Amino acid sequence: MDSFDYSDESLQTSRDSAAVIWNILTVIFLLMTLCVCIGVGLLLINPQNALNPFPPPTMPAEAEIPTSTPTPRSVLPPTWTPAPTILPTQTPRPTDTLVPTATTLPTEPEASPTASSPTETPGEGQPTATPENGTATATPTEGMPFVLHPGDPVAINNIAYPELGCNWMGVGGRAFDLSGAAIEEGLFVQLGGTLSDEPVEMTGMIGMVDNYGPGSYEFGLGEEPLASTQTLWVQLFDQAMLPLSEQIYFDTFADCEQNLILINFNQAR
Repeated sequence: MDSFDYSDESLQTSRDSAAVIWNILTVIFLLMTLCVCIGVGLLLINPQNALNPFPPPTMPAEAEIPTSTPTPRSVLPPTWTPAPTILPTQTPRPTDTLVPTATTLPTEPEASPTASSPTETPGEGQPTATPENGTATATPTEGMPFVLHPGDPVAINNIAYPELGCNWMGVGGRAFDLSGAAIEEGLFVQLGGTLSDEPVEMTGMIGMVDNYGPGSYEFGLGEEPLASTQTLWVQLFDQAMLPLSEQIYFDTFADCEQNLILINFNQAR
């Protein structure tokens, strides 16, 4: 009986030893599994990791494709090119035939007024024409180097954005030097006044658009044509924002055929 108990105890001991060994192996297997999982996770996060025996090949640098530069659309040259031709046809207006008529006034008194006529001609002849039409003849006497182009402002249909048609209203134009060439940069244009009792104040630059030829400026006034009478004005400035012209007042019209106001400036001196 004692020998049987002894053999049974030894068998139990051997079973416990085997269980311990299996437990140890299980722990080792679990640790190895955890290490493998960590390693796989690191490789997934960073395939270039030094632990990866087969790292993926490095990708070549992306080729830089040059971006295409859009060419400016030239919508108006066929329709606006006749505008500069107005300069030769309208150039007689700056000379103003009113000056000779002013010189004929002194012919009424014949004695001494012949001496006074030269003094009255430069001082009184041209200013009388200035308030009536506000054209280029007025500003030279006041020292402004730029005057309104003869015949401007002109109200025409929307040739700047024909796709918008009547859903746009604005003012635009150019500035020309003494030789009649367009000035393409270096000058500012300011728009001010009121439209439908709302204040309007904008500042742009010569050359900001090319809708009316080289050196164009433009201001959008709304998405529909509105009528106004002498409540809006434009004025030309140099780079120091010193005025180069008088404030040119103009009208707008609630008409789809007159929703673009063209105002050009001519250099007078």
